[in-house]
Amino acid sequence: MNWYRITRRADWKSLVEVRCDFAHADLVGRRTVFNIHGNDYRLIARVNYKTKRVFILNILTHSEYNKGDWNQ
Repeated sequence: MNWYRITRRADWKSLVEVRCDFAHADLVGRRTVFNIHGNDYRLIARVNYKTKRVFILNILTHSEYNKGDWNQ
């Protein structure tokens, strides 16, 4: 819920601005990967800076994320 609350009010224009709210957000291809819930999960999203929309593509555990199947 904390991720959602912060993201809902955000007005990000770039990954640099995303990292002001989520220091460990990473860009993987066209996707932004967020560490959530004490780094137990990875939230994979597509951030459209032009339309100010964030599309959640997947939420994975650490082990699921490390398998890499999501990145295909």
